Amino acid sequence: MKSKILIIGLPLFILQLVVVYFITANILLSQNHSEQDNSNSKENVKMEKSSNDEQNSEENNKKDTEKNDEKNSSAKSVGEFLFTLEDVICNPAESNGKILVLTSLGFDMNSAESKKIMEEKSIILKDIVISSIARKTVNELSNVAQRDSLKLQIVQNIESKIPKVKINDLYFSKFIIQ
Repeated sequence: MKSKILIIGLPLFILQLVVVYFITANILLSQNHSEQDNSNSKENVKMEKSSNDEQNSEENNKKDTEKNDEKNSSAKSVGEFLFTLEDVICNPAESNGKILVLTSLGFDMNSAESKKIMEEKSIILKDIVISSIARKTVNELSNVAQRDSLKLQIVQNIESKIPKVKINDLYFSKFIIQ
């Protein structure tokens, strides 16, 4: 009788934990997005007031920018070759498996060839990302300033293991610590 409870009950309990985790993560994400929308609308009101004063100077700057854009027309635009790595889950250092980090990343590549290589080697990329995050403590991951050093570390690790790849920038589209 006890073995039936373990065989049936334990997997159900684990399934419930996973479901609760993802529901909670989605609720937190939707609240975070709504808070960002509210703060963005407040910022827009402030920006509209200051934009009237800056319009005249911007018109002069636009003329200069157009001249520079013509010179740099051969440069690649930001985000032209994006590679995404969705829903990478790992445990940070010193968490004893009690805390999870859920993240999704976007890599801005310099060429289509680099993007293709990244797609082919996604398993290696996930390992690099998990290893980099797992070395950081929860306090380090919670600190936004140190997140930039994490981005740099991930990019350097990828470029050292896959030398043919050149990454322009790395973006976190999702970063949840729970």
